[in-house]
Amino acid sequence: MKKWVMALLSVMLVAVIAACGNNEKSGDSAATDTGSGSADKTVTLKVGATAVPHAEILKHIKPQLEKEGVNLEVVEFTDYVQPNVQLNEKKLDANYFQTEPYLVEQNKSRGMNLVTVTGVHIEPFGGYSDKYKSIDEIPDGATIAIPNEVSNGARALILLANHGLIELKDKTNITSTQKDITSNPKNLKFLETDAAMMTRQLKQVDMAMINMNYVLEAKIDPKSALIVEDSSAPYANYLVSREDNKNDEAIQKLAKALTSDDVKKFINDTYKGAVIPAF
Repeated sequence: MKKWVMALLSVMLVAVIAACGNNEKSGDSAATDTGSGSADKTVTLKVGATAVPHAEILKHIKPQLEKEGVNLEVVEFTDYVQPNVQLNEKKLDANYFQTEPYLVEQNKSRGMNLVTVTGVHIEPFGGYSDKYKSIDEIPDGATIAIPNEVSNGARALILLANHGLIELKDKTNITSTQKDITSNPKNLKFLETDAAMMTRQLKQVDMAMINMNYVLEAKIDPKSALIVEDSSAPYANYLVSREDNKNDEAIQKLAKALTSDDVKKFINDTYKGAVIPAF
């Protein structure tokens, strides 16, 4: 009888251990499954984005994704660094805020391997001023604020070169720096600062080179730009993920929603040309 009881206890112990093992979480990704059955399983995606227009566009598609079993959690950032850092650390499942040249530079400088999923929209980059109404008014020795990282800094210099304010060795080089300036007839001075701080620099400089998302967030009229990129600029904003989750069903559903006719209409109706669909 004693042996029988011991055997029964051993079986029960094995069952308890197995049950505990099955309850352990698998993987470090931010994505999680909720729901009690396969028919109503919901996957939560944490997506990093800057507020305007990226987070606004994501929030617009949130109801549609919920119908498809994807709970979209939008995490807003005010800078361009942390969305990539946190995606790389698997605190996010994707992000949506950046151009491909910026991503390439960040992957290289920070040792990451993030990948583009799909291009969504284009935000024309421009030069804005609180002091002048045209580039012809920009005086000799004027101070121009440009972003302090390679991709957007080069973007600013290329735009200035395209409008004759400076000359560069190669206007197609998307990693151009001040060292690549070959002619500066107005003796322009350059103040390198964080892209997120550009709108605050307007009163301290003669012109600031600002990304459109910060222009919209600060409620600056995009049409007030003294100079602005045209549609030929290679700077679409991308949905970005890691290599290990790029092909996940939930990520692909998000990509499809971001490039839908509904989103194209939302972008055109909401931003009136300040943001342009890239699909």
